[in-house]
Amino acid sequence: MTIAAVVLAAGASTRYGRPKQLELLPAVLDRLARTSVDEIVVVEGAHPLETVSRTCPRNSFRVVSASDWERGPGASLRAGLAALGPEMTHALVVLADGPDLDPRAVERLLAHRDDGPILAASYDGARSHPVLLARAVWHAVPDEGARALGPLLVDCSDLAPPGDVDTP
Repeated sequence: MTIAAVVLAAGASTRYGRPKQLELLPAVLDRLARTSVDEIVVVEGAHPLETVSRTCPRNSFRVVSASDWERGPGASLRAGLAALGPEMTHALVVLADGPDLDPRAVERLLAHRDDGPILAASYDGARSHPVLLARAVWHAVPDEGARALGPLLVDCSDLAPPGDVDTP
């Protein structure tokens, strides 16, 4: 099985007041580099990510653009999924504004990858990220994103959640 991480970094960051991706994405990429994913794809949209590309090792990830990012997180996710090669069996969905992503949560989801086509980490019973999607469901991602799909929850309550930074 070959697994890619798709990092959603296409939003406008209106609540944050500036492009939060530029500040938070390096921490997310650093944490993903400590996992067993085979490839990392970052989806840009409202803000170009060339600054991040210059400060992080370029060979550790590639950037794809979601021209229709305004349609919702699903549009960004579909752009990331479309950029993956046919050898990818699963996509691990991660948010660029979740800088506290625990690499152990990633590995836990990957260990359960055969349990169902859609898995999501849960912390104290609350669904969160990362989310793991088998290729068989990639076509079903609506504009609302993977949140609209019903996952099997994988308990990660013993780990810190990745966060969802909306204010500086």
